[in-house]
Amino acid sequence: MLPDASPDEDGTGATETETGTGATETETAARPGRQRPPADRVALRGDLRSALPDATAAVVVTALVFAFLYARMESGTSDTVAVMPFMNDPGTYWMYLLSQAFGWSGLLWAWGTVMLGLLLSGPRTTRLPVSRHVLERWHRTTSLTTMALMFAHALMFAAELVRYETKVDWAERLWVAFADSFVPGWYDSGTGQVAIPLGQGALYLAIPLGLLFYVRHRIGANAWRRLHRFVIVVYVLSVWHTLLYGTNVWYGEWPRTVLWLLQLPVAALLLLRLLKPARRAERLGTPGGRAGAARPAWWARAAGRVVAGAVVVGLVVVVVSGRDGGRDRPVDPPATAPHAHETE
Repeated sequence: MLPDASPDEDGTGATETETGTGATETETAARPGRQRPPADRVALRGDLRSALPDATAAVVVTALVFAFLYARMESGTSDTVAVMPFMNDPGTYWMYLLSQAFGWSGLLWAWGTVMLGLLLSGPRTTRLPVSRHVLERWHRTTSLTTMALMFAHALMFAAELVRYETKVDWAERLWVAFADSFVPGWYDSGTGQVAIPLGQGALYLAIPLGLLFYVRHRIGANAWRRLHRFVIVVYVLSVWHTLLYGTNVWYGEWPRTVLWLLQLPVAALLLLRLLKPARRAERLGTPGGRAGAARPAWWARAAGRVVAGAVVVGLVVVVVSGRDGGRDRPVDPPATAPHAHETE
């Protein structure tokens, strides 16, 4: 969720973009008097302050989504009720609706921060609406907000399970809710057996991968850069979790198609970033050639470009054909509870 590109081409040293002062780490250390932090060091505390407007906007969006979902459930037009008819009571299941709202705003913020990261690490262009320094700051703050939204999504799901498990004592209710929400493989009901571990995986990868940026001066820029590439896995797991478990996109109708459609610009920017990376060391070149990588690395990078291209083609096919994996809306909706094994 944080920028993958280093302003220099070979991954060594620092530049103006990293420091905001035009001084490299060596130059800064050589000056007498007060020592400055390393050139590639950004303070988490400062980014948390900068993230306040972004987090406020996320709370507002979450509140609007919650109000929309609440109104649809109250009016009887909720897809969640179509999937789980026993939930036809927004006053009772408001925590579940709030969990959904945090999930949707979290996915929106994840989409935005991934798009920013791909813009920063792709081909250099002067046509950006703001400076790269500003884009990098936005990328970091939206990353922090995304992590908070993902955690809030899981926490409200756990809170709903605590409320739901009324036939056991409080200690067991708290344990069951925690385990079902945060322990991979524990939830054993329906689609959630697959979907919930995917969401948990996204959360547990997002937090360390996002926060590693603030210690990259300790682990080294190259190590951080290699780890940071796995952020795209976080986003893929988040979308996969939503497609499997998001009752608002459960059926093969336009909301699900729109969700697929939103993945096209992500896949296209990823392909562009792989074809024309900002760093010279990541360019494909020729296998084993002077400007190219060693043969195993070359083949891995070439395979990545082929896979990204195939994903773009696949997304276009899904959107155009409308065959997006959605279920058919049943004439007689199911009446089973989503999680009943502890209450029997």
